[in-house]
Amino acid sequence: MSESANPMLSPAITKVTVNIGVGEGGRRLQLAEKVLEVLTGMTPSRTLSTKTNRDLGTRKGAPIGCKVTIRNAEKVQSFLKDAFWVREQTLPSYNFDSSGNLSFGISDYTDFPDQKYDPDIGIFGMDVNVVLERPGHRVSRRRRRKSKVPMPHRIGREESKAWFTEKFELKIVEE
Repeated sequence: MSESANPMLSPAITKVTVNIGVGEGGRRLQLAEKVLEVLTGMTPSRTLSTKTNRDLGTRKGAPIGCKVTIRNAEKVQSFLKDAFWVREQTLPSYNFDSSGNLSFGISDYTDFPDQKYDPDIGIFGMDVNVVLERPGHRVSRRRRRKSKVPMPHRIGREESKAWFTEKFELKIVEE
């Protein structure tokens, strides 16, 4: 049976998380939130520090960054198309983990199409995390009757690379 015949075998992007870590609250965090809102069209949520670190100047529970989680398929496609364009359709193979997820960074938000440098905002980089799963993976997260996903139903690193190469025409560089 081929993958096209069984829809439960075709992988899909579950979510994309875009994160900007500022390291402090205040004005820079507000500017980072503005950047995420402009890029994704969604309202960002703040990330809080889990530990107090005097060297970094963070307190437990203090805001240190912001993130947006995109689950809408159309928004995911358009954002990833732009993000891969910024990375010149090329990613190293170490950006894929053993579960088939993809994580990469973008050093400057002004590299995105239609974005201009604003001296009031400055330069912000971001981390992009893409979760790739097959349908039915929810059984590992649901509250009632939780169970494990069997190994044949999980997505591996090589399958994830092939899927992103096919769908987004990515060039994956082995390093």
